[in-house]
Amino acid sequence: METTPDPSPRLQPEDKQAFIKIAGLLTWVIALMVLVVAFTAYIVIFNPKTPDLLADAPATTAAAASGPAVAGGAGAGKTNFFQPARFLLDSVKPDPEGQLIRYGHELIAHTAHYLGPQAASPALRLAGSNLACQNCHLQAGQKAFSAPYVGIWGIYPTYKGREDAISTLEDRINGCMTRSLNGRPLPLDGKEMKAIITYMKWLGRQVPVGEKVKGQGFVKFTMPNREANLGQGKIVFAQQCASCHAANGQGRLNGTLASDGYQYPPLWGPDSYNDGAGMHRLQTAARFIKANMPFGATAEHTILTDDAAYDVAAYINSLPRPRMAHLEKDYPNLKKKPADCPYPPYADPFTQHQHQFGPYAAMEAGKKGGE
Repeated sequence: METTPDPSPRLQPEDKQAFIKIAGLLTWVIALMVLVVAFTAYIVIFNPKTPDLLADAPATTAAAASGPAVAGGAGAGKTNFFQPARFLLDSVKPDPEGQLIRYGHELIAHTAHYLGPQAASPALRLAGSNLACQNCHLQAGQKAFSAPYVGIWGIYPTYKGREDAISTLEDRINGCMTRSLNGRPLPLDGKEMKAIITYMKWLGRQVPVGEKVKGQGFVKFTMPNREANLGQGKIVFAQQCASCHAANGQGRLNGTLASDGYQYPPLWGPDSYNDGAGMHRLQTAARFIKANMPFGATAEHTILTDDAAYDVAAYINSLPRPRMAHLEKDYPNLKKKPADCPYPPYADPFTQHQHQFGPYAAMEAGKKGGE
C-alpha cells in the first residue's frame, strides 16, 4: 500500500535556528519602537521644562539676583554668552521694549546718523565726531574681548577711579559721548539713553548679575618691559592697518557722506577719539588691537604679537587728535590713576613721556584705575 506524501513543508534543524534568531531580533525591534513611542508621548503630553540658554527670557533684576544665583554663579564661567544666536534682533518682540532695543542697536551701530554733527535733529547733534560706538565696541557691542556690552548692565553701578566715585551705567555711556565721541552727554531722561540702556540689558539677559563672564573687557596681554618703539609701530601700521584705515589714518566711510559713519574709523585726526578717551591709554589700546586687529583677528587666533600691538598702539596714540578740557580733574585720588594714563598730574616721579609710552614695570604696572 502506497503512503501519501505530506504536502506541508518541514523545517530542517538549521532553518529552525534561523527562525529563532529572526524572531528574537523582531522582539528587540518591537520593544525599541514601543520605548520610542512612549518617550515621545511623554514629551508631548507632559512637556518637561529644561534650561534654554538661548531663550529670550526677561533680564534678571538686581533684587532677584542678590541671592544664591549671584553668589554661586553656577555655570557662568562655562557658558558662552557670545553665541550669535543670542543677538538676533528678529527674535525681539514688537512691543515698546522691543522698539527700544532695536533703536538702541541703531544708535550704537549708526551713531553718526542719529547723534553726529549732521544728524537730522539739531537737538541730537551731541557727538562731536562721525564715529559710531561700534567702531570700538565691535559688532554693536556683541564681539568678545572688544569691550563688549554683554553683561555690562549687571555690573553697574560700580566704582570708577577716574571719578573716584560710584558711577552708573548712564555715567559710563556719557563718558564715551564726551571722550570717545568727543561730544556732549546724552540727556539722562531722553529716549536715546533709555534705548541704549535697554539694548545693553537685552544683550546681557541671563548673564549672572554682578559677575564678569569670559569675553568681557579685553584679552590678557603681556606688556613688554620697554619703551614703545614708535618707528616700529609706524611699520606695523603700514603693513597691517593702512589697508583698512588708510595710509593717513583717516579711515574709510560707509558711504559718501560723513553722516554715513565709518566702516573703518580714523585712528587720529579731528574725527577720531580725543585725548581723554580710554583708547588713548597705551595698555588699553594694545589689548584691544591684539584681540581684534587687523581684520579677522580674534582673541583665540591673534595676528599681531604683544610687541607689535604695543608698538602700533603707541604710534597711533602719538599722533594729533582732539583735546579734552580739564583732564587734570580726572582721578581726584591720584593713587588710582593707571600707570599708562597719558596726561598729568601724577602721584609718582615718573615723566609724562614714560606714562604715555612705557616702560611700566617700575610704575606699578597692572594698577587699575578704570574708565
